[in-house]
Amino acid sequence: MFGRGGDRRLALVYRGPAATDGCPEAVAEALARSRWDLDVRFVGPKERLALEPAVLASAVLYAQPGGGELKKAWRKLRKQAPAVQEYVAGGGRYLGFCLGGYLAGETPGFGLLPGDADQFVSSPGAWPTHTDDAVATVVWDGRRRQVFFQDGAWFDLDPTRGPAEVLATYENGLPAAVVAPFGAGAVGVVGPHPEATPDWFTDVGLPVPADLRADLTQDLVDRVMRIGQVTPTR
Repeated sequence: MFGRGGDRRLALVYRGPAATDGCPEAVAEALARSRWDLDVRFVGPKERLALEPAVLASAVLYAQPGGGELKKAWRKLRKQAPAVQEYVAGGGRYLGFCLGGYLAGETPGFGLLPGDADQFVSSPGAWPTHTDDAVATVVWDGRRRQVFFQDGAWFDLDPTRGPAEVLATYENGLPAAVVAPFGAGAVGVVGPHPEATPDWFTDVGLPVPADLRADLTQDLVDRVMRIGQVTPTR
């Protein structure tokens, strides 16, 4: 499905030790289904493409999928942080899902947000309050939706540091999905996993939400791509 090349726009998805098995593939599938005619390739230490400035410079989008513990992931990625930050500042686009959302923050992270990312389950009024796999409710563009959740982030925005658009909130009102400019580029982050497919739920004994669709991920992709006026192909 991926890597057909030609005149299509290159989108990179990290796959490596800072990601959890299945997360990069789910993000790649979602990007391949988008309206943006993306040539989706994996990038990482054991992939044909390395996460380095020359490779990033050829892409319209870089996606950081879900993974494990933040500090461990940061140890794997901190050497690439300047390249990622320079890529986005120069006009690239960053998508972060769950761990990728944490990594868009700064304690630790790439420092791409006008603010920071923090652990949702520790916030006042949070549900769920545990770090195991769960179904969480978000209000996305005014509609309540159920999504796969595993210790995701909320986004602590500081208006004095720049503009941001909140696409979705958790039930306690904290931002769950955000898009924001960064330099000449754009950042889109989400704490839960809207890219999760039905097997993510059934594999861990969770009910599959009746409203599970791909539209939330596509909305996030669309919002990020539209910052900078990229033209969709369909």
